[in-house]
Amino acid sequence: MSHSPPTGVPPTGPALAGTAALVTGGGSGIGLACARRLAADGADVTICGRTEARLKDAAAAIGARHVVADVTSEEQVEAAVRAANANAPLRAVVACAGGTTSVGPIPALDADAWRATFELNATGTMLTLKHATRLMARTGGGSFVAISSIAASSTHRWFGAYGASKAAVDHLVQLAADELGGAGVRVNGIRPGLVRTELVAGVTDPGPVLDDYLACMPISRVGEPDDIAAAARFLCGPESSWITGQIINVDGGHHLRRGPDYRAVFEPLFGADALRGVIPEE
Repeated sequence: MSHSPPTGVPPTGPALAGTAALVTGGGSGIGLACARRLAADGADVTICGRTEARLKDAAAAIGARHVVADVTSEEQVEAAVRAANANAPLRAVVACAGGTTSVGPIPALDADAWRATFELNATGTMLTLKHATRLMARTGGGSFVAISSIAASSTHRWFGAYGASKAAVDHLVQLAADELGGAGVRVNGIRPGLVRTELVAGVTDPGPVLDDYLACMPISRVGEPDDIAAAARFLCGPESSWITGQIINVDGGHHLRRGPDYRAVFEPLFGADALRGVIPEE
């Protein structure tokens, strides 16, 4: 089946007017910035996450609606997708919910924390993709954007399951783009570098870790949530109608060099021997 390029809207109107968007993890940080940008361009935006008070405040601030949903629950994800599609056709989804509870040297990793991180990052993205694209494929297509991480492609030592789970997200993006293009559904990803959010507040404070990050960036500054939101908006909109299966690094060029050195953070926690894989017998 062939698909004609979208006709768009009159130049005087918002580019996303008449469409709906869903942003998971939309209550703060990168997710909130993406939701704000989509709403500013006319989309009817729904944000979801696990904390209702945070979602309620965020939605009121940007003129969006909110749904409490844990992306590891298939039932809750399906309900969030239905809610986002209630007032206008769902044409854009940004899967931003993610995080990690798995850190430390590989020989010391906790298996339960590993599994929980994969559930949140990889399975949560898959469930969002599954239900959003089922709907979009039946109703004229759309754009799905997964928020990955530079840790998916550049090793971040002692990050445990995080980079591995984000690498799974990257492959899922490519697989889904290959499968779903015939239904008019585009699937792309964004790999943020170090972005100033509350989740990495300590890392962006002055110190050796931040110094190392900046030394690895050709454009040597900490990213802002709006940097990622601008890329997500492009991938969600009609300007990118012939782009699918791409994973774009938005990281000041950090991917051109190497992963950051977190030794100053992890050595006091685990010890120098553990960071090179030598773990005492229990």
